[in-house]
Amino acid sequence: MKVSKVISTLILGMTILLSNQANAADQIIVNGSTTVLPVMQKVAESYMAANPGVEIVISGGGSGNGIKALIDGLCNIAMASRDIKNNEVELAKKNGITPTRIAVAIDALIPVVNPKNPIKNLSMQQLQEIYMGKITNWKNVGGNDAPIVVLSRDTSSGTYETWYEKVMKKQRVMPAALLQASNGSIVQAVSTNPNAIGYIGFGYLNDTIKKLNLNNIVANQESALDGTWSIARELYVFINGKGSPEIQSFIKYLVDPQKGQKAVEEIGFIKLQQK
Repeated sequence: MKVSKVISTLILGMTILLSNQANAADQIIVNGSTTVLPVMQKVAESYMAANPGVEIVISGGGSGNGIKALIDGLCNIAMASRDIKNNEVELAKKNGITPTRIAVAIDALIPVVNPKNPIKNLSMQQLQEIYMGKITNWKNVGGNDAPIVVLSRDTSSGTYETWYEKVMKKQRVMPAALLQASNGSIVQAVSTNPNAIGYIGFGYLNDTIKKLNLNNIVANQESALDGTWSIARELYVFINGKGSPEIQSFIKYLVDPQKGQKAVEEIGFIKLQQK
């Protein structure tokens, strides 16, 4: 092989290697809450369009899984619909990770039923007793004579944890509840079963399901922000420390009122309130 060919081959190899290293440096890996997922997908799409050199890889799996991935160094950003737990903070410290929490949106948890269900309102006590298995027939709350099919999220979900604390008051969800892995699966199951009840994040509401009022209060942006809708919460992302310059740039975009927060509203969630 001629010297010139050897040099050309070496240059080509180094170019590919440097290109791959640059791509790896500009790749942001995001994992966690399926509630935050549509917000992150929408914001990432517009951010990558504005920053062609950046690749954002996003996957769901639940808040607990996202936080664990951050702790284990498997992602750069963890999406969470709950706060980080003390034991998770301690485990992170042992792994040299310093979780930093950033609020990215406001959410309201909504109990939902099939559009064919005549029920429009439940009291918080009725809702709790349905999920405890004390009320098992829709006729007991003014509906049809039909068994209630209870759908709940799995325990790795931040949405489940909020429900467990704010609706169940730390009482156990009935063992017969059908556990679903995501907001989307709850929507799908409720939309096809006239006797089902489930709960989802505000941004997942659509015409295939019907939201219920609670204590005659309607879930909307105003009631979530003023506290009259009692199952409201902040949605978060967690990063390690201050994050790399690439991470900082993306987070700044995510919370910008005219950029990421505009996407939050477009998805159907409630944007952060400017102080």
